[in-house]
Amino acid sequence: MAGAYIHIPFCSHICYYCDFNKVFIEGQPVDDYVDMLIREMKLVMASHPDERIETVYVGGGTPTTLTPVQLERLITGIREALHFDAGEFTFEANPNDLLTTDKLQVLHDNGVNRLSIGVQSFNDDILKRIGRTHRAADVYQAIANARKVGFENLSIDLIFRLPQQTREDFLASLHQALDLDLPHYSTYSLILERKTIFYNLMRKGRLQLPNQDTEADMYQDAIDLMATHGLAQYEISNFAKPGYQCQHNLLYWRNDHYFGFGAGAFGYVGRDRYHNFGPIQQYLAPLHDHKVPVIEHHLVPLEEQVEEEMFLGLRTREGVSRQRFAERYHMSVEAVYGELLEQLVDQQLIEVDDQRIRLTNKGQFLGNEVFQQFLLDDQLV
Repeated sequence: MAGAYIHIPFCSHICYYCDFNKVFIEGQPVDDYVDMLIREMKLVMASHPDERIETVYVGGGTPTTLTPVQLERLITGIREALHFDAGEFTFEANPNDLLTTDKLQVLHDNGVNRLSIGVQSFNDDILKRIGRTHRAADVYQAIANARKVGFENLSIDLIFRLPQQTREDFLASLHQALDLDLPHYSTYSLILERKTIFYNLMRKGRLQLPNQDTEADMYQDAIDLMATHGLAQYEISNFAKPGYQCQHNLLYWRNDHYFGFGAGAFGYVGRDRYHNFGPIQQYLAPLHDHKVPVIEHHLVPLEEQVEEEMFLGLRTREGVSRQRFAERYHMSVEAVYGELLEQLVDQQLIEVDDQRIRLTNKGQFLGNEVFQQFLLDDQLV
């Protein structure tokens, strides 16, 4: 059992904070890309005939920059190539691609059953400041159209620690988001990634961001407000009503296997973590010769598997399962991390019981610092 991530690298506009593999769609070979993407799926799955795909997540870029005809071709190809008949099927979308129902209807009619919509803020000034082309009014229209077509499983993303954003402003966005009464929300702190406009502005001293205390307050506000609206925090950045956790993302956090299709996509099957060519022409060239477009394979050693089991599992509120760890690695968590676990319990960063190891509330705010401590210096026998 595995999932499949499918990457659409096209955008109608490049946001100032984004470092994902993407290009401006104008003049790009979009139809050829869709065809070769389907070919890649068929080539790869021919080598894994017994693999059952449980979840499909189409991300980007902006998948909804495709035309309705291209979307239908893509989804039909996904279902055929992956033998994917049932399960969670997510598409990422931008609000301004959903201002009419034509694309939504194609998605819904072809079995897409979950939408993840990039909203980021309900403050129009902030949206302009971060390079978004939609406005708050577009979000309301997009959600109304999605519901009209028949979508129920809807999620939106919000970002905090944005330039010149106040705690009050983020609170206002949280309230507006929650007033939509959606079953799932994601909220992320801004990360300054290399090769982004924001990173370059920061290097020049021209980016005014909230301080760490304000950032922590914003995060706590999100946790508190989500809880009062019946949304359980099931992962550091994700909140859902019962039964609406993103199954595809849980697959990542449980260190399970997934295929990656598309330019720059990563996959992890067996012990093989592989990476596709990122530039579109370099991705397409081998596929035109009926060859898979993988640039690199990495056979993940035991130490790395164990490290990832810990810091991916600790991102979730269910934490790391002792039984699952023992079954996978034929040793107990204590055998590898006994002394460290005691230290982190003493520092009130994790809590431990007979079944699981979890971050405490304090640990959630210091997640990256905690995760780094699970990197192994010595080889495991």
